[in-house]
Amino acid sequence: MIISNFKTNASFFSNTNWGISHLVWISLLAIVWLGSLGWRHLIPSDEGRYAEIAREMLVSGNWIVPRYNGYLYFEKPPLQMWANALTFQLFGLGEWQARLCTGLTSFFSILLVGFTVYKIWGRRAGTISALVLASCPLWVIGGHFNSLDMGIAFFMSAALCTLILALHAPEKSRAEQRWMLTCWAMMALSVLSKGLIGIVLPGFVLIMYSISGRDWHSWKRMHWLWGAFIFFLITTPWFVLVAQQHASFLDFFFIHEHFDRFTTNEHQRSAPWYFFIPLILVGVIPWLLHLPRAILIGFNSRKDPSNPFKPLWLCVTWVICITVFFSLSNSKLPGYIFPVIPALAILLGYSILLLLENKHQLSPLGLKLWTAQLILFGLVFFIGLFFVRNISSMGEVYEAQGYATYAKMIGVSLFIGLFGCFFAWILRRHAMKSILIFSSTMIVVALTAGTGHQIIGRLLSGYDVAQKAKPLIQKSDPLYGVRMLDHTVPFYLEHPLIMVEFKDELAFGISQEPTKWIPTIDEWMALWLANPNKKEFALMTPHLYQELLQKKLPMEVIAEDPLRIIISKPTAK
Repeated sequence: MIISNFKTNASFFSNTNWGISHLVWISLLAIVWLGSLGWRHLIPSDEGRYAEIAREMLVSGNWIVPRYNGYLYFEKPPLQMWANALTFQLFGLGEWQARLCTGLTSFFSILLVGFTVYKIWGRRAGTISALVLASCPLWVIGGHFNSLDMGIAFFMSAALCTLILALHAPEKSRAEQRWMLTCWAMMALSVLSKGLIGIVLPGFVLIMYSISGRDWHSWKRMHWLWGAFIFFLITTPWFVLVAQQHASFLDFFFIHEHFDRFTTNEHQRSAPWYFFIPLILVGVIPWLLHLPRAILIGFNSRKDPSNPFKPLWLCVTWVICITVFFSLSNSKLPGYIFPVIPALAILLGYSILLLLENKHQLSPLGLKLWTAQLILFGLVFFIGLFFVRNISSMGEVYEAQGYATYAKMIGVSLFIGLFGCFFAWILRRHAMKSILIFSSTMIVVALTAGTGHQIIGRLLSGYDVAQKAKPLIQKSDPLYGVRMLDHTVPFYLEHPLIMVEFKDELAFGISQEPTKWIPTIDEWMALWLANPNKKEFALMTPHLYQELLQKKLPMEVIAEDPLRIIISKPTAK
């Protein structure tokens, strides 16, 4: 009796300590992850673009029709812009506010992956998968960058995780229904994040998984009727409302922005078919030695006769299908591959779990792999210290000082990595502690190197130019973008641009409202000279400014840097 009570109490305290340690790590991660969102100024083009769209949405009060610099912008659905606009309304304008959505979605992805793996294979596997995802450099950087890619990655990964949880639950149980309907909701939010890929890619994965894994029974558990109802309930209203106001929306959004983007090189984003493979390898580089084994374990799991549902093989199928899909596209950007990283973290978490001989120690094979990994990365960080000075020679002449300082920041991150690997190596026989130290080290290294980019990113952002010009420009004063679409200055000025002889990605919006732009510089110059008493401002490149000086256009420079100049029109005295 006494012994039994003692064991029960010991188990309770063990579980309590485990829970407390997890809570402490999650809290520290949240502080570091979210607290670093404002360490950089916004850089072009995505960060400034989506922040400005949200700002204009908030100022105009029109949350249905997105506009960029006052022009219709139907390239992407509005979910993240809604989130950013709400954040601006609650907390004001700023860098961390603009990145809060990507910061939260990337952070919650870590928790969701850990929870999913915990429910399937236990708490240690869940902990390892969460640590793996949190320390993947591609996930760290993507989680601190204001683009739509992290949002779609979160909702698609949430669809994957909730599908796994639904199919793992007892058939026809409330848990199955709850998780499956959540999966449908996540796919709907994926569509509102970035378009049809939010439903097309999960559907493609499910078909290929069912064929390759011979699991057609899962189709009977999809709750098709209620799932479709939830999906269309979430997605339909916005599309209907916009289409009612703008008849050209449906053709542009579904044909031009989906099929034309996939099949043509209109946006000049072509790359070799293997473009995403090295990105994936770099994206999970801290765990690269474990990746072949993890993929092999997942691949072999498709033959498991004990369970018709094969979550590991589903994750492998997810990675392969999404990688192949985007590799076939004529439009490629690094962020497209974000959704595969959580699936790889699930595979890696399970495969590393199999290397644990008991709850504290690695098996002989596991110890060899882990020791090799720590020594390898320790050497990489050590050797990198001798080459980091080469960063100083990068960039243009006017960026030399910034790159020299950035090289020092990279050097700091390499020192952190070196000492982290050393301490993880000392504790290598205490598996979970060693993995925790290594993972935390990689998070700090990635954040230090990533946020250190602020040293050169400040110039790209145009922040200083905007702050100098902002007190002089009233909201009612015209501000022209002459042969230039700057993606960050309008946000910092809190003032959109009127485009002059330049369309770029605003071509569709300009075609719908052609009176809102000026087709040629000559027309703009005539307008500039027409009313000497009217305050007007213009943003342009230094090269164009020199051209206009030769034409003796009256101008006063109010702010400038090596990339841009803001001028005002001298008004009559």
